[in-house]
Amino acid sequence: MRKIFVSVTNDLITDQRVFRTVDFLLENNFIVTLVGRKLQSHYPENKKNNLIIKRFSLLFNKGPLFYLCYNIRLFFYLVFHQKDYLLANDLDTLLANFLASKLSKAVLVYDSHELFTQVPELIHRPKTQKKWEKIESYILPKLKYAYTVSQPIADYYHKKYGTDFKVVRNLPYYQAKPSGNNLLTNFARGRKIILYQGALNIGRGLEPLIDSIPLISKQVALIIIGSGDIDEKLKAQVKSLSLEDSVFFIGKIPFEKLAGYTPQADLCVSLEQSGFGLSYEYSLPNKLFDYIQAEVPILGSNLPGIKSIIETYQIGKTTDNFSPHKLSAVIMSMLENPTDIKEWKDNLQKAKKDLCWENEKQILTSFFP
Repeated sequence: MRKIFVSVTNDLITDQRVFRTVDFLLENNFIVTLVGRKLQSHYPENKKNNLIIKRFSLLFNKGPLFYLCYNIRLFFYLVFHQKDYLLANDLDTLLANFLASKLSKAVLVYDSHELFTQVPELIHRPKTQKKWEKIESYILPKLKYAYTVSQPIADYYHKKYGTDFKVVRNLPYYQAKPSGNNLLTNFARGRKIILYQGALNIGRGLEPLIDSIPLISKQVALIIIGSGDIDEKLKAQVKSLSLEDSVFFIGKIPFEKLAGYTPQADLCVSLEQSGFGLSYEYSLPNKLFDYIQAEVPILGSNLPGIKSIIETYQIGKTTDNFSPHKLSAVIMSMLENPTDIKEWKDNLQKAKKDLCWENEKQILTSFFP
């Protein structure tokens, strides 16, 4: 059996894309070592055959020293293990994998989950951005096997570096009959549930969404699943608006349990905003497809990828107006229109059969034959 090392900089708990890829590799007779980092004391037990999980404990967990320490640790770990393939997930793992591949006969494959150098956290930090761009410009032109999450990102890389990227969208497994665990209804207390799940970072539309809730708080409860850089800022915003009984933060939910939460919602949101870098402009958020598998109508922003999916399949509405009055009006118009809701739910049943991992994973056979 062939051996592959798959590396990420997170702790793997919520990384659905990576575990779906791992499942594909296991199905195709690979022995997989999944390398991440340790951020808490307890993790779910690994029960999969031929899967080894390794999490690094590091002295630094953010900033330049974290990335430096992680890549040094990863490089030496990879160098001293037998391997046939290396799969680097995102730019922050690529340098160690690239150098390790040069010292072995291992085939290097790169999965770019986003347009890393154009994320909001970097576009306003030009010095840091340039350091990552140097790594990217050094390695990407040399890559033979690479794929990413959307066609605009693939086109961007090809134009800039001449590297061919295939597209493997971040699609979930098909769920024939989504079923909820009813845990969110305890928060809603009879109100309609608006759900956001994913990273809590700038540019996700969460601030204007929270600003819209005072206008409709008697009719809806906003539930936010996830964590990120602006957790505390969002919680302070909720407190300042006295919305503690209408906006609820659930924190991270392990991806294998998340599918039990999403179907409880009446409306799901994906409100990524423009003006926060090309990574958002070109994004095709994985939560969009999780919502589809849960058969919940979607309110999305007008960014091209999001708008295209919603309008192609007719599964909700989009907006480019993030004022509290406009957002609250759009939300209530969606929730109070049973005819549209029925049509969206009928269309969601069709969309989920197309937009599932069982179809998408076939693309990976060209990288791991």
